[in-house]
Amino acid sequence: MEFSTIIKQAHSGVAYLALIFLLIAIINAFAGAASKRQFTEKDRKLGLFALIFTHIQLLLGLILYFVSPMVQTLSGNMGEVMKNSALRLYGIEHPLINIIAIVLITIGWSKHKKATDDASKFKKFTIFYTLGLILILSRIPWSAWF
Repeated sequence: MEFSTIIKQAHSGVAYLALIFLLIAIINAFAGAASKRQFTEKDRKLGLFALIFTHIQLLLGLILYFVSPMVQTLSGNMGEVMKNSALRLYGIEHPLINIIAIVLITIGWSKHKKATDDASKFKKFTIFYTLGLILILSRIPWSAWF
């Protein structure tokens, strides 16, 4: 099996874990904020697992971006890439928007650590992780997933 195929399969598989943990962390943070409960170690770990899996997904995606035969063919002809919606999605929109999403998730993690009260910690996760999830969902190549 070719290296780029292995990375592509790993990128697709880890995507499920990243989305599941991100969704669980968001639901947990929203529920914690709504019930005004104490921010516990469980809450921190859920946010951390979401962060870890999104970062693994980013790493696999960056590796795939540079070893994928499809992306390598894009490098010389940006005019054609911009005219073709599928090429634009894989070559520009998907990587760029997902990097922005993971930056937002990372900011949410960082801000939650600096927050002093429980409600603020939950709020940081809810806002930044949800924005990240929305961006990720907006640029998943759904036709390739199903």
